[in-house]
Amino acid sequence: MSHFLFLNASTRAPGQVGNTETLARRAAEALPADAKQTWLALAGLDLPAFVDHRHTTGVYPMPEGDAKQVLDALLAATDVVFVSPVYWFSVPSPLKLCLDQWSAWLRVPGLDFKARMAGKRLWVVATSGDRAKAQPMLDSCRLCAEFMGMEWKGALWGKGGAPDTVLTDQAALAAAEAYFAPI
Repeated sequence: MSHFLFLNASTRAPGQVGNTETLARRAAEALPADAKQTWLALAGLDLPAFVDHRHTTGVYPMPEGDAKQVLDALLAATDVVFVSPVYWFSVPSPLKLCLDQWSAWLRVPGLDFKARMAGKRLWVVATSGDRAKAQPMLDSCRLCAEFMGMEWKGALWGKGGAPDTVLTDQAALAAAEAYFAPI
């Protein structure tokens, strides 16, 4: 059975649904009924700052608290979906902070994070004012998938900006209906 983990990187105020989440939820509606869905709003989690001591102590402790919650969710998922608006040609800070944790998790003794992530599928749902300006972020996500041995499933992109702008992007809404169809 498929288990989709949606990591929502929006920095909108709690309770406000942005264009990217709207597009992701539209795509998720087309998932098979037996596909499990877990949604995490990264901005609402207390992830620690990443301190780079790879070249000093070389190892990191097992994460605790919200970081452990994210780690456990990643390991339980078959599919990871970055729900990420484009901020300054890149991912928003909540997703960047989550990805920085991956650097530590690669060095937790006995965790075998990279091996356990290999083979999972990575998807990205993104919105921005212009598709070309999303490309650097999408390239970064693809490179993360390649590094981790994950299967890159590409991106679903829609027009973003003011609230509900994506609802006027008929091409994105149509693409959302078939985005997860390859599973």
